[in-house]
Amino acid sequence: MTSHPTDSVVYGHLWTTPELHALFDDTGRTRTWLAVLAALAHAQADVGLVPAAAAREIERHAVVERIDLDEVAAGTRATGHSTLGLIRALRALLPPGAREWVYYGATVQDVSDTGTSLALRTVADAVDRDLARCHAAAVALARRHRDTVMCGRTHGQPGLPVTFGFKAAVWAAELARHRERLAQLRPRVEVVQLGGALGTMEFWGERAGDLLDRFAARLGLGAPEIPWITARDRVAEFAALLALVTGTLAKIGNEVFELQRPEIGELGEPVVAGTVGSITMPHKRNPEFAEHLDTLARIVRADAGVALEGLVALHERDGRSWKAEWLVVPEACQLTGAALGLAARLLEGLRVDAARMRANLDAHGADLVSEPLMAVLAARVGKHSAHDAVHAAAMAARDAGTDLGARLVADGLLTAEEVAAVADPERALGMAGAFVDRVTGP
Repeated sequence: MTSHPTDSVVYGHLWTTPELHALFDDTGRTRTWLAVLAALAHAQADVGLVPAAAAREIERHAVVERIDLDEVAAGTRATGHSTLGLIRALRALLPPGAREWVYYGATVQDVSDTGTSLALRTVADAVDRDLARCHAAAVALARRHRDTVMCGRTHGQPGLPVTFGFKAAVWAAELARHRERLAQLRPRVEVVQLGGALGTMEFWGERAGDLLDRFAARLGLGAPEIPWITARDRVAEFAALLALVTGTLAKIGNEVFELQRPEIGELGEPVVAGTVGSITMPHKRNPEFAEHLDTLARIVRADAGVALEGLVALHERDGRSWKAEWLVVPEACQLTGAALGLAARLLEGLRVDAARMRANLDAHGADLVSEPLMAVLAARVGKHSAHDAVHAAAMAARDAGTDLGARLVADGLLTAEEVAAVADPERALGMAGAFVDRVTGP
């Protein structure tokens, strides 16, 4: 039995990935914390605070497979302390000469926050890798459909002609910016936390500064300019990035959701053999990929909101902020991993019906070139007067069930030749193709 979808044997594939789930489950988290304890002992040995032999023993025994997690859980419940159950379980494995040197002068957040930084480094690697996959798929769509004309829509209504390549290039550019943001924030997020009781490192005396640097070097993380026990902006920034990433994926999913509707029929999700849309309506093919991207993004945004609440922390330690992170950060990371995998599959297998796009475009007649028609008339009467005249003609044509171009000719506003000169939607694309080239490159 499980109480969270990420732990579910049945539904887990919808909410996490094996890679990220293994990072955040009890075994994965404990493995990370033990690595932090081992690195701390070695760093302390490097600066003469801990015997080198004791550090080696701590590293040798700080292996999750040697730890009884049930014993750790019992110790945690009995003490009400976040790490004491683990410390006692590790000390029990050690020879007497090493036991007193475990967790020497450290506090809970030195272990848990540094463990979070290590976990976020792994998550960042996975997010960047999968963002690159989604970006490559979007770029491929943009190149392939650079000149595939379709109906552009604003406020859900037909607007002007665009190309599907232009739409996909907008996606690609946004995904590329997320990779830039990720690269920029990693040095801020991937840092150790080591401060002791209140963050001043007073327990370690004059060796504290060197210890901080050695600890960071041992873990391959940065050394912060000051401990960040109550400065939760690092975690909040990472959670906010995940909200941005999944927001973009949800936008793409919603676009596919809308354009896959049979009455539009311009896009289609990849067809997965054996998929059943409805147990009661056998004809249905539901937009499962697109729909779930929106679901995942909604929860990640909520998780990011909780992480932002952590910025408001009290004095030199406030458990309300970082303990809430223990819930929302693993969830947001796993949901984002699931969303990126789903989006990559959607983009790589997206079915584009260029013929249907053109048919939907042509069905609107001259309405979709109303702006070019207005521009022709504006040369004679001015832009605003031309807008009023074309708007009146468009409304009259719609009420009469006739074409806008024919109405403009009948009203004596434009000649048939002037209408014909701008009637081709492919001549009303502006810089759509050039923008695609700018995004996709050579």
